[in-house]
Amino acid sequence: MKSSLLPWVALAVSLEFVLVAGTLLDYDAEERVLVNNKCKCTTVTSRLVPSKENPDEEILERNIRITVPLRSRQNISDPTSPLRTTFVYRMAELCKKCDPVEVELGGEIYEAQQSTSCNEPETCYTYNRDKCYTTTFPFIYHGETKHIQAALTPASCYAD
Repeated sequence: MKSSLLPWVALAVSLEFVLVAGTLLDYDAEERVLVNNKCKCTTVTSRLVPSKENPDEEILERNIRITVPLRSRQNISDPTSPLRTTFVYRMAELCKKCDPVEVELGGEIYEAQQSTSCNEPETCYTYNRDKCYTTTFPFIYHGETKHIQAALTPASCYAD
């Protein structure tokens, strides 16, 4: 039994943050999605809930959901690469926003990014359904071998 818990403990330690299991409260608060990182299969939400110590006060509750893709490859574009055994999750990387935002300063409009590490490549654990992934494979026809490119995510590679 202890050996079956070891991978989960190692995963929790590698997350670099503590996951706290919350209890289900009968409180109808609006849950807001802070992060929905499809590349890393994570969702971070938050909502205001009544405090257990003082029911007149509200506290912020954060929920972190991680779906670990067990059949993920080290190189998701190569179906022959070995299975991934290490998954690393850092809150700073999950929460970074690289899309430029228009900001008005002193009457002028500037484009700014909310993160400084946007030029670094992101390691994905599953396919980002908005990105086109392809691979080449050998195709033998009448004894002649041709290398053909195939879409691994056809819905995002071809227009409707």
